Amino acid sequence: MIKDGWVVTHDPLTVPFGTINLHIDLGAERLLAAEKGIEKIAVEVKNFLSPSMVSEFHTALGQFLNYQVVLEENDPERQLYLAVPIDAYREFFSLEITHRITQRFQVKLLVFRPEQEVIAEWKN
Repeated sequence: MIKDGWVVTHDPLTVPFGTINLHIDLGAERLLAAEKGIEKIAVEVKNFLSPSMVSEFHTALGQFLNYQVVLEENDPERQLYLAVPIDAYREFFSLEITHRITQRFQVKLLVFRPEQEVIAEWKN
């Protein structure tokens, strides 16, 4: 993201949720917040390294939907993205069922190249 002109502003992003603060810190996979000009985003990074991409997708989608609700209520100008490696995108996210699910739930994707640490594509 930095190579694409983004400035990381929160790592992790802390979002109020009722009377508690939700610290979205997932260890190796974390929620980052960044700003580019006036555009604000939050990025949930997933590596899709487990043997079951379907299971990992279920977890990622659930987290994405939870974060989306919390951000809509507490930081509505910030757009949420799910970041996935380009290999996982080609193998799994290009499938018709995955495409239909991401469209239905309005999951914005950030496809990245892990080796080069660069963004390959933005999918809205």
